[in-house]
Amino acid sequence: MIVNINTSNNVSGRDAFVAHFESTMRTRLARFEERLTRVEVHFGDTNSAQKDGDDKSCVIEARPAGMDPVTVSDQRASHDQAASGALDKLAVSLERAFGKQTTRKGH
Repeated sequence: MIVNINTSNNVSGRDAFVAHFESTMRTRLARFEERLTRVEVHFGDTNSAQKDGDDKSCVIEARPAGMDPVTVSDQRASHDQAASGALDKLAVSLERAFGKQTTRKGH
């Protein structure tokens, strides 16, 4: 699984944050790793000058082999919170996507 993480320039501690996030993401998505060819992650900050509000975003696009991409996003007060929320959504979305490929009862 190839991982590409992009951040806006105003993400504080960018290198350490990206390393920590990639490790966390690989752990959380380990059960899907053989089925995913690529994961693209984008972190943003809509109102970098303002400190209040849910303006930190995380968008994750996972590309399962032989399937359409699965894209999720989350927006929270911090990048850590947005990343966690997006990873939760991605895990659920991948479970559903891969579950649809399995044989169903009675069919």
